[in-house]
Amino acid sequence: MSLDADQPGFSTTVAALRLHSWKLGAGQPMQVIDQFTEADFTHIVDDRADVHIGSRDGRFYLGYFPNGRPGGPDDDRATDRGWVIAVTGTANVPGYRMSFGTETPAEIIAAVVAQILAASRPCD
Repeated sequence: MSLDADQPGFSTTVAALRLHSWKLGAGQPMQVIDQFTEADFTHIVDDRADVHIGSRDGRFYLGYFPNGRPGGPDDDRATDRGWVIAVTGTANVPGYRMSFGTETPAEIIAAVVAQILAASRPCD
């Protein structure tokens, strides 16, 4: 894309505006779930068929909600939330939480989880 700073607005080329094909659809959740070994993580499937995975030390959580996370208009939980990942912080460093919609491709969630797991290490 070219930009002419002397002219108002912007200019571009037809080639720069070409359409892309993007990964869409929920995909296969087992691409995410299979990354968690029973030796290091607990797996729970509840009565709604939601999957909850937690690290044995209690600091990592992954929730998979195929039909959206339960909640209502007066609840702070979003009904279209399909995935929740949370890592508890320490006394000195805050943790983090992220969520993804029910239609976020499982391959994307799997890549995020792989990076989180690769960055984890046992405490001394």
